[in-house]
Amino acid sequence: MRRTVFHDDHEAFRRTVRDFIEAEVVPVYPEWAAQGYVPRDFYKKLGELGVFGIEVPEEYGGAGETSFKYNAVISEECARAGVSFGGSSVHTALCLPYILAYGTEEQKQRWLLAFVSGEMMTAIAMTEPGTGSDLAGMRTTAKLSEDGTHYVLNGAKTFITGGAQADRVLVCCRTAPPSPEDRRAGISILVVDASSEGYAVGRTLDKLGLKSSDTAELSFTDVKVPVEDLLGEEGEAFGYLAHNLPQERLGIAFGAYAQAAAAVRFAKEYVKERTVFGKEVASFQNTKFVLADCQADVDAMQAVVDRALEAHDARELTAADAASAKLFTTETAAHVIDKCLQLHGGYGYMTEYPISRLYADTRVTRIYGGTSEVMRSIIAKSMGL
Repeated sequence: MRRTVFHDDHEAFRRTVRDFIEAEVVPVYPEWAAQGYVPRDFYKKLGELGVFGIEVPEEYGGAGETSFKYNAVISEECARAGVSFGGSSVHTALCLPYILAYGTEEQKQRWLLAFVSGEMMTAIAMTEPGTGSDLAGMRTTAKLSEDGTHYVLNGAKTFITGGAQADRVLVCCRTAPPSPEDRRAGISILVVDASSEGYAVGRTLDKLGLKSSDTAELSFTDVKVPVEDLLGEEGEAFGYLAHNLPQERLGIAFGAYAQAAAAVRFAKEYVKERTVFGKEVASFQNTKFVLADCQADVDAMQAVVDRALEAHDARELTAADAASAKLFTTETAAHVIDKCLQLHGGYGYMTEYPISRLYADTRVTRIYGGTSEVMRSIIAKSMGL
């Protein structure tokens, strides 16, 4: 079926991104995966390419686009090549919306030019050891100084994508204790300078997948954060987080679809080249049927994410819509990629083959951004259950 979600400008951008990936990423990607992070100068190249400024208004050095479809194109092209851009998706898809929506004019003037160029990389710190998806249970605190000039930040965060290389981190913290009536009250966002005294990057975590993306533990010991670096209103951050979750979950859903589509492509190419018992693996009925099932699943996933993309651009994507898209695509992608790996036989288990990276990378999509169990709860609630 003809796909209508992307127009000529998106496809021109796709060609640029594809050429960039082939020239700048594919030849060195095994090195990035082995070292566990993307070199810092690569982020500056993404800045030069214009990736970080797509949704930034022109007055702050960006292109001023309002569509999320350009981010979707990047997801498709990275998956197609079996690579990633490290923590850059957090920089643009997670951190940027908060700065644009809740930053003051002074903050935007101060941060966005460096954000667009890649000179200043950002991350967001929500999860804490022992709390998982329960953001209302966070224990990191920020107390306002007696003279009212700064906050004193104490606590710890974990699973922070891009945390080891970030220059500024949007730290979710308690500026007031929860009330008995509302556990979510009293949470604020501070945009913390990573060079501050008392700010420390702990372990860089060794993950099952996403090997080229640094994921770190962070700790804060009496870190002084100027009041000018409070993002939005004090105590209102839980509402901010909830507002951005549909876009975050759409991004995860689209990435899962793109990984599944890439897996089918890799498997189709492999079975045409590989011979068993003197015949192409592609010639066996089992191979044809498995890939036919996978393609049908990918077609269904594409329909879901394309519809969600259109809804998001129209500002009509609800929390339940995004949860449904994430649940369906991430669970389905797991089955598709597993079948495609199986068609590779033993070689599918070797990390030199991109199918093995997809298998490991896609597993976390059912966990981060809200687990599949949380997505089911959101959907059920929207059904009146």
